[in-house]
Amino acid sequence: MKIKTNKPNILWISLEDTSPRFGCYGDSLARTPNIDKLAGEGKTFPNAFATAGVCAPSRSAVITGMYQTSIGTHHMRTEHTNEHTPELPTPYFAVPPPHVKTFTEYLRAEGYYCTNNFKTDYQFASPLTAWDEDGMQAHWRHREQGQPFFAVFNHILTHESSMWGDMVREYFHKEEKTDLPLVTDPDKVQLPPYLPDTPKSRQSLAKYYDLIAEADEFVGKILRQLEEDGLDENTIVFLWSDHGEGLPRAKRWPYDAGIRVPLIVRWPGVMEPGQVSDQLVSLIDLGPTVLSLAGAPIPYHLEGQPFLGEQAESREYVFATRDRYDESYDMIRAARDKRFKYIRNYYPEKPYLQWIPFSHEHPMFQELWRLKLSGQLEGDQELLMQHNRPAEELYDCENDPYEIRNLADNPDYKGELERLRTVLDAWRDKYDVWGDVPEEQMVAQMWPGGVQPQTAAPIFIPINSDLTGMIPSSKGTYRVPTAIMLHSATQGASIAYTTDEVEKPRWKLYTGPIILNQGSTILRAKAVRIGYKDSEETTASYNVEKTVESLSIPN
Repeated sequence: MKIKTNKPNILWISLEDTSPRFGCYGDSLARTPNIDKLAGEGKTFPNAFATAGVCAPSRSAVITGMYQTSIGTHHMRTEHTNEHTPELPTPYFAVPPPHVKTFTEYLRAEGYYCTNNFKTDYQFASPLTAWDEDGMQAHWRHREQGQPFFAVFNHILTHESSMWGDMVREYFHKEEKTDLPLVTDPDKVQLPPYLPDTPKSRQSLAKYYDLIAEADEFVGKILRQLEEDGLDENTIVFLWSDHGEGLPRAKRWPYDAGIRVPLIVRWPGVMEPGQVSDQLVSLIDLGPTVLSLAGAPIPYHLEGQPFLGEQAESREYVFATRDRYDESYDMIRAARDKRFKYIRNYYPEKPYLQWIPFSHEHPMFQELWRLKLSGQLEGDQELLMQHNRPAEELYDCENDPYEIRNLADNPDYKGELERLRTVLDAWRDKYDVWGDVPEEQMVAQMWPGGVQPQTAAPIFIPINSDLTGMIPSSKGTYRVPTAIMLHSATQGASIAYTTDEVEKPRWKLYTGPIILNQGSTILRAKAVRIGYKDSEETTASYNVEKTVESLSIPN
């Protein structure tokens, strides 16, 4: 039986560290039948880009609809102390302005059941008010009957670390086999020209193709569940990745290999199947697009814009950043239109290849160093091993898709250079709020005295609790329905509440006075703000004898 709701359901399938090495993107080596089928039933967006080439800054922009530099989530890995560099101003959670929310709160306020399975990684703890369910068991199947849903499923096995080990699989998927035999033929993979073409490099890229094939199976499983539940015709499906593939000069960098991502949307009954759109899309547009499609208001402060539906807007440019990633500080800003990419290096004296130990576990990084130190590295493979950088880079991405030939000093492209300089400056003036602020100073403002601020506990305010009226004695005395307002004194706080008395309750988003039903009620509430510590839990008990919807008091 096909189930339909008044509002469309929305399903996100997000992949980790994935460039569009799919059959539907023209890669003949890929084994992606489920993804290709999805593309054949929907629309593919080859010009989709992340706002950063690494997960947490990118994901913070997705979940808030705000650029990471605008809300202070642009540095990668803030929530723990790095063993190699304890001098960094970590750990801390970023504290955005008080009006910033996860966009899912706006969906929940519209009645959507919002689930996330299961990765967050936002540079701040996932707020209690963000999701109805957040964890490895979260699923649209747990919603109330007929309730529209927004469900996110994150596939993480394509993470860069899976190219040299099974860390992610062993940690999150303990029941699955490790050391799986290689299926993709290493002799058939095509390496970017700036990476060493060696057996070790080919083997790691071949494994990546196998990981993408696994991701395709995951996509097929989720889509089959949707069909089994009779929901496929009223569900808009998005497939995307948080940033590009985990190869050198890809992940962590604003080159297309690091920020160009797959994006496929299927919208049954509205979107013609098998389309390809060349429109520019930034991942910061995902949240506003979902709000628009769900019929929810789009707050004016959001910095993305819908790319589908009646409120869709076209964009001329996308923007990307690079800042401190793990141990090493950097600052790069990039602007791109459909053809040209402009990159500005704020530390031109620095080498490209900085000390980020985790990334150096990659077999291709090891090959780069082996060949460099033995004097065998040559040509384009030297790009990432340079001891300094140009202050500016300009690439014709249409004719130079690997971004190898820097045109910044070419007088024939002076007009493009100056245009994109101006565009980037305008973007920085508006959205790069924290980019020039030293991280230590930023943290001092967010966490005064080095202490994480805490949200003020909610208070309960009864409404009409003392009003009574009499109607004919045969029907007794009735109390006007009692409502409870919740309030927190912290600016920008959201409130979660529950009447469950279990240890792990289902927390609801507070959007208005709570009407108490007849009988005894235990009301529990917490106040939260992004980056703040959750408030202490407030609890109260109420006993309502009888209630009526309306009351007529005789003269």
